Amino acid sequence: MVASYNIFGRQIQSHWLSMATLFGTFGVAMYATSGKKAAEAKGPPINASSKEEESFIQDFLKEAESKSEAK
Repeated sequence: MVASYNIFGRQIQSHWLSMATLFGTFGVAMYATSGKKAAEAKGPPINASSKEEESFIQDFLKEAESKSEAK
């Protein structure tokens, strides 16, 4: 016979409680580790004083990335 507990007026067996605890723990852990990854791939913001400086920095980064991919 399995031990049972009285929860909200119903008899719940211990193996159901242990399965619910395990599924709940792993479910919360998976939910907490998932999320948006696009923010990390974007990179840090560019703090330029003018639009020309910002476009120069972006062009430089694109050129550097294309050179590193070519190697």
